[in-house]
Amino acid sequence: MATIVVGVTGGVAAFKAPIVVRECQRAGHDVYVAATRASLDFVGRSTWEGITSRPVAVDIAGEGRAEHVELARIADLIIIVPATANTLARLAGGFADDMVSLTVLASNAPVVVAPAMHSNMWLAPATQANVKTLRERGIHVIDPDTGALGSGDTGVGRLRAPEEIARRALEVLNASALTDTSSLLAGRTIVVTAGGTREPIDPVRFLGNKSSGRQGLAIAVAGVRAGATVRVIAANIDDSIMALVPPSIGVTRVGSALEMREATMSMVTDADALVMTAAVADFRPETISASKIKKDPTTSDAPILRLVRNPDILSEIGHSDERPPLVIGFAAETGTDEEILAYGADKAARKGANFIALNRVGACVGFGDVPNDVRLLDASGTVVGRYTGSKEEVGAGLVGQIAAFLDSLER
Repeated sequence: MATIVVGVTGGVAAFKAPIVVRECQRAGHDVYVAATRASLDFVGRSTWEGITSRPVAVDIAGEGRAEHVELARIADLIIIVPATANTLARLAGGFADDMVSLTVLASNAPVVVAPAMHSNMWLAPATQANVKTLRERGIHVIDPDTGALGSGDTGVGRLRAPEEIARRALEVLNASALTDTSSLLAGRTIVVTAGGTREPIDPVRFLGNKSSGRQGLAIAVAGVRAGATVRVIAANIDDSIMALVPPSIGVTRVGSALEMREATMSMVTDADALVMTAAVADFRPETISASKIKKDPTTSDAPILRLVRNPDILSEIGHSDERPPLVIGFAAETGTDEEILAYGADKAARKGANFIALNRVGACVGFGDVPNDVRLLDASGTVVGRYTGSKEEVGAGLVGQIAAFLDSLER
């Protein structure tokens, strides 16, 4: 869980900022709100206090404290929504006379700004110069959309959809975690299963799946960067991908689901967390032919394979008295959002895991060297986080969740 500061400034689009706050909270993060006095004309203190269950930071030195310094110190990410033309100018000029600009100036956290203003103001040379300056300093600017404006005109300057702002801001947060050299998981041991099992039919054929193992290995690497001892159980992962694994990670190679079960059961007894990203076959042939199955030239019939169930490793460990404190299962699903969330909720209820990472798969997402889209569901089926982007970005986000969960057990 990260700490996010949402800075709200005095534009008409401020009424959309609560949605950004809610989306960040749904992703499992702790959110504080810093507001300019002008913004309170659009969204009042009581709204922010009701959403965040804490006072909104407005006064530069409230109750004798340098509140902006406190916010800057704890912030892992700052989102400014909406960012008015005046706010962009003040940030570019280094001004610090309201809670939002003060917090930005005092913080080393990544900053995302979402501008909203009239088209003429957005296209003005001064505003464009300020945006260019901010981008050169590493601030992430989400360009406004084109559409109906608060003035009644139509054009560029409309605030991007708050859900999109939150998603892109959280991608920035996840990306920044990739370079975090802190010891979030120092002293912890994590077991990660990765790849896809293969169930032999005969000496040359098998039942398998398309899992490349990239996501599991990305989680393993992110775990090492966070200071954990990581053990990987790798099922049929290409050598070119395994070459990216640092030598500090212990790797056990397996082929079938039965081999995966044996290795996993032996490794989790002293682990703090198990992350089962591997695509484990649900079924295997009842018998394995000792020789290659041939076509019968006298008939057009095809051989019939009788399948039997493989052990459900996740459920077995999830319901075991010797399970690690944290168990995360993965579920690769296809379909609409409603369908995959229903599948994930059902799996979360049955498996005994703390979380199910619901992984959308398709032609351009999920398996292989493509972006990923993972929703994290708790044991009740409630979405508590969403991680999108590269395998590395998703891995960093999940490792942050692992660290937060394990820390919470010791409080």
